[in-house]
Amino acid sequence: MDISLIGKRALVCGSTQGIGRAAAIELASLGASVTLVARNPERLDAVRKELPSSNGARQTHRWFAADFADPNAVQEAIRTELGHASVAGPYTILINNTGGPAGGPIADASPEAFVAAFRSHLVCNQLLVQALLPGMKAASYGRIINIISTSVKAPIPGLGVSNTIRAAVANWAKTLATELAPFGITVNNVLPGFTDTERLKQLFTARATKENKSLEEVTKAAIGTIPAGRLGRAEEVAAAIAFLATPAAAYINGINVPVDGGRTQSL
Repeated sequence: MDISLIGKRALVCGSTQGIGRAAAIELASLGASVTLVARNPERLDAVRKELPSSNGARQTHRWFAADFADPNAVQEAIRTELGHASVAGPYTILINNTGGPAGGPIADASPEAFVAAFRSHLVCNQLLVQALLPGMKAASYGRIINIISTSVKAPIPGLGVSNTIRAAVANWAKTLATELAPFGITVNNVLPGFTDTERLKQLFTARATKENKSLEEVTKAAIGTIPAGRLGRAEEVAAAIAFLATPAAAYINGINVPVDGGRTQSL
């Protein structure tokens, strides 16, 4: 089975923590040259120094800062990056990963919250795809992997804006998968369940405060809904992401892959 990414270049968004960071490390371990993208330059450089090198691979790991709350800034940043790094070859792997919107009932959400989430998730995804697509087509190889949520299959209570925007991204991805398949480009979504990250801790802390419970009580209740009996690890989600990026996954296209310990009660 060909899971080598030697000679491939990967752009990994939201890569200074959690699932994004774990995905960057996993892709680098398979031989890819990884470029990290997030808001904080210091954290980006720290993660870059952590990225491993694969035996036999000539890898160059890079980073650039961009704030996904501003699509124009993201577009300018990727243009600049492609101009600086064009001699290294095209990016053929794109990991779209952006921190989710704040929690809360959908009935209480402002219109601005939906617009902001749509910009930072779907619009920025679209801009990055458009920027990298010529290189993927030229290479006859592309892997676009979107890290979204199991809410695509079943909405999660208390995450009204997120549920809405994640579903939009999933349908955008499915449409894109159909259009790009003839060029050797696949588009898939990875759906993390309850994964032990700072994002999950923030959501559980907010829930604990609202319900007048301890964080431990809220966490225990959540774990009770997971057949595996524990929270997931970012590295476990990253393993699924990395496999979808490899040549071995060439015939997997346009799907949602839950990585949730069996929690989602649908096929």
